[in-house]
Amino acid sequence: MAGHSKWANIRHKKAKEDKKRSKIFTKHIKEITVAAREGGGDVDGNPRLSLAIDNAKADNVPKDNIERAIKRGTGEDTEGASFEEATFEGYGPGGIAYFIEVTTDNNNRTVSDIRHIFTKHGGNMGTNGSVGYMFEQKGMIQVPSEGLDDEEFMLNAIDAGAIDVNTDDEMFVVYTEREELFDVRSRLEEADLEIESATLIREAVTETKVDEETAIKNLKMMEKFEDNDDVNNVFTNMLMDDETIALAENLD
Repeated sequence: MAGHSKWANIRHKKAKEDKKRSKIFTKHIKEITVAAREGGGDVDGNPRLSLAIDNAKADNVPKDNIERAIKRGTGEDTEGASFEEATFEGYGPGGIAYFIEVTTDNNNRTVSDIRHIFTKHGGNMGTNGSVGYMFEQKGMIQVPSEGLDDEEFMLNAIDAGAIDVNTDDEMFVVYTEREELFDVRSRLEEADLEIESATLIREAVTETKVDEETAIKNLKMMEKFEDNDDVNNVFTNMLMDDETIALAENLD
């Protein structure tokens, strides 16, 4: 999973450098709203909501915004937009598979936007199920590695229920079974470890190695997807070598 963890860290760094905080806030608010609608406003009884709130707080989303999002999700506040979740699948340059998760208040607009990005950047939007089987859902927890011993952390993470752990630059990346994400995060917190983020990801079952040109084309398309306010996550089966990953870090 080394390639995946490195790209996860690149995305993390890019997010931290993003000056458009309102865009980040909007994505957190949508997730909190949907989580509260699906599982209720009680954090103790709604693991998804608990994760959403913790991730929002890590990005400094104001408490008032979080509370309004919860009320909107539970129906106490009826003034805000109504959000729904959707997924899109397709192929990018070089036949790279894409699985895209969105939260939108206007599905027709989002469909049009996603299709336009695929087409403009040399890809094709597929039907539901066309690439979904190429990915499996897992939990991913990021923990700052500063001041922590690698071996001791890995043992703690495995004891907490992790199925894999990677170390890369400033972050430990802990992988869990889909159903175990919340419990593993809670156990790591109980061990006094700082959680940077905890989220569900879709990891490619098999990856496709690409040359530099194909990688850059796909990276540019990925960034266009991620710039869209409705898009939560973009997952691909693209495999990059270290040199291409270095290019990705400096991609405009």
